[in-house]
Amino acid sequence: MKILVIGSGGREHTIVWKIAQSPKADKIYCAPGNAGIAELAECVDINVMDKESMVKFAKENAIDLVMVAPDDPLAAGMVDAMEEAGIRAFGPRANAAIIEASKAFSKELMKKYNIPTARYEVFTNSDEAIAYLEKGTFPAVIKADGLALGKGVIIAQNLDEAKEAVIDMIDGGKFGDSGSRVVIEEFLTGPEVSVLAFTDGKTVKPMVSAQDHKRAYDNDEGLNTGGMGTFSPSRLYDDAKAEECMTNIFLPTIAAMQKEGRPFKGVIYFGLMMTDNGVKVIEYNCRFGDPETQVVLPRLKTDLVEIMEAVIDERLDEIEIEWADNAAVCVVMASGGYPVSYEKGYEISGIEDANAMDGITVFHAGTKLIDGKYTNAGGRVLGVTAVDENLDKAIDRAYKAVSKISWKDEFHRNDIGIKKY
Repeated sequence: MKILVIGSGGREHTIVWKIAQSPKADKIYCAPGNAGIAELAECVDINVMDKESMVKFAKENAIDLVMVAPDDPLAAGMVDAMEEAGIRAFGPRANAAIIEASKAFSKELMKKYNIPTARYEVFTNSDEAIAYLEKGTFPAVIKADGLALGKGVIIAQNLDEAKEAVIDMIDGGKFGDSGSRVVIEEFLTGPEVSVLAFTDGKTVKPMVSAQDHKRAYDNDEGLNTGGMGTFSPSRLYDDAKAEECMTNIFLPTIAAMQKEGRPFKGVIYFGLMMTDNGVKVIEYNCRFGDPETQVVLPRLKTDLVEIMEAVIDERLDEIEIEWADNAAVCVVMASGGYPVSYEKGYEISGIEDANAMDGITVFHAGTKLIDGKYTNAGGRVLGVTAVDENLDKAIDRAYKAVSKISWKDEFHRNDIGIKKY
């Protein structure tokens, strides 16, 4: 098969790496890809949002399967465009991707179908939002309604911080159209867990659990980022929690989308919080998480291409998905200044040395190859993933690999996998 993966980050490198292990994959393309992906696939310089050019490329190159990885093209209807052109595509259509593209939609869905989540209200007027906040308690969670690269969530510790967040989003255009409507939620407490699941719109097959570290610095300090590292499995997500989530959250969500005339096919990401009052949904994503993918897919034993085909053909119930009984840890190495501003173009050394270690795979997130040298080309640059028999060994292995890689102003957290609860 000829397979096209759409995207350019660490998640896409991991997906391409996994697809490359399938005997069904004869040729892999990635648009636009990155320097690491280029070692496994032919990279094509097409913007992820350019549906017309992407469909044209898929037709001209007789692509058998398109895997749409990022949220933006999914929400914009990339899968719809491929299907209309007669090309098999993996991922939700735009009318289902709204579950991530609009936080207001997802909250209203959960309220309507009694799926456990935080109490909330939706606002498009900053004065009304502030009047609501003045009667509330803190901390409070302020979310931009639309897609904001994982950065549209502010946990306001007091009224002043909450007012600033609301005014920045609604009046100041901080996140463009995504922030013109805000969701204000009660602040839940408890450990967070990420569970991704394959679904064909009827059957739901959860993947192994993971936990992400969103804050930039050790001890969960600093600004929220797209994710500074992750580990799998969660130490807290046991069989009882998995059963609770399947009964109260996973199956009801997919059934609700069907009832709304928005069947969801692809990967759905459940951002969960284990509260004293049971597991609640913090957010949905309409695709593989980043960097959760970097620890989940290395534990997958079943052929990913076979799973994607079963999802597209709505026969997910017919296949068995197997996972390795091990653990994985991913440490994100980032450019100094991320998630705000950072310099690009610094030469990276040591990637080959780290990749040569047993149980280590270095996934590229924001790199470029210039004159045969890897350079940093983004905020999150590399995801150093280690697999071992348990979490403690995987953490140790990951940091030994990280120590071999360096570039000017690089930084990373030193406590990935060691969560405070």
